Amino acid sequence: MTRYRNQRRSWLTEGTSAVDSWPIVFRLDCPTEEDARRQADVFGAWIGAWREWRGAGEVLWGERRWRILGTHSVPEVLRIHSPKEVAIWIDEESRWCRAQDRYEHMVARWPLLRPTLSRHFDVLADYETHHFQRLEAMLAWLEANPRSNLYPRQLPVIGLDSKWLETRTGLIGGLLTALRGSATEQADFYELCGLRRPPQLMRLLILDESLRAHTGSIRDLSAPVTELAGLNLPVSRIYIVENLQTALAFGELQGAVVFMRLGYGVEALARLPWVNRGECVYWGDLDTHGLRILSRVRALLPRVRSILMDEQTLLNHRALWGEETEQSSEMVLPALTGDEQLLYRRLKQHHWRVNVRLEQERIPWGYAWKILQDSAT
Repeated sequence: MTRYRNQRRSWLTEGTSAVDSWPIVFRLDCPTEEDARRQADVFGAWIGAWREWRGAGEVLWGERRWRILGTHSVPEVLRIHSPKEVAIWIDEESRWCRAQDRYEHMVARWPLLRPTLSRHFDVLADYETHHFQRLEAMLAWLEANPRSNLYPRQLPVIGLDSKWLETRTGLIGGLLTALRGSATEQADFYELCGLRRPPQLMRLLILDESLRAHTGSIRDLSAPVTELAGLNLPVSRIYIVENLQTALAFGELQGAVVFMRLGYGVEALARLPWVNRGECVYWGDLDTHGLRILSRVRALLPRVRSILMDEQTLLNHRALWGEETEQSSEMVLPALTGDEQLLYRRLKQHHWRVNVRLEQERIPWGYAWKILQDSAT
């Protein structure tokens, strides 16, 4: 199994053409004469099973001349001649055959994909038929229309939707780069595909009536980043929170706005010149990803401070802890303060419990809102 997992990608490209790789020879563990005498029934059943065996590969037999038991023909070697035979042995035949068929089909159509496509064995083996057909159709259309300047949802590819595309931009970008013979992948998926980037919308609440005079009294505003950049609000405080309903619960605060649900897309804040004029406060989930996002915000806005993201807040709400599905992979987050870095390290080391997290919406709102109000004075 280990050898199959390690070499299946190269086997897709090489098949059995690599003379040094095939056949794969396994020495069968033939018992000694003493073992055969002591367990005669087991020995006889073992010989019989190999004589009846009709599985993948080739069994080579040899003779044992034993002093007491005499001469016996025994199986000595199992020779495997192809990747398919290996797959049969480990119950992976259907996955191997599907991956091989799809690989050969795609490479016949696009020879330049040969080295790149083999890296995506699981895609070839496991994609449902309609997903794989959609992937092929997507590549074909982008190859024929390298500079369409269309939005993704405008593409005439059957079944294409935003979620399907968003989870496969790396795969499509890598294959398209190989298809065009480029030496390196371009980082920007939309530029690579010649597509128009959907406008990035940011949502914020304007928490001060005097600030709402600049937006026609609109309190809840969603707009593209480029348009918000020109809004030029005279803010004195900017809150950044993760949870939508947490943000919607904010009451009036003089000179303040609150952004919500940016996640790892906080880089958009740096494109709003007026954000740098006020004091920035970040409040996210108290887990490794929340602290990682805080580090990103601070790298963009060095004066940002965190609130309700300290060890004491975590310990005060122990009964409300949940579990982080997968922790951040970073070991050190350089933009954190010393206390924040210590908290991050303790979460990574499971200091209190495995994968502890305190989601911001779990903190009682009355408690949180008082601290938010106090922070504004």
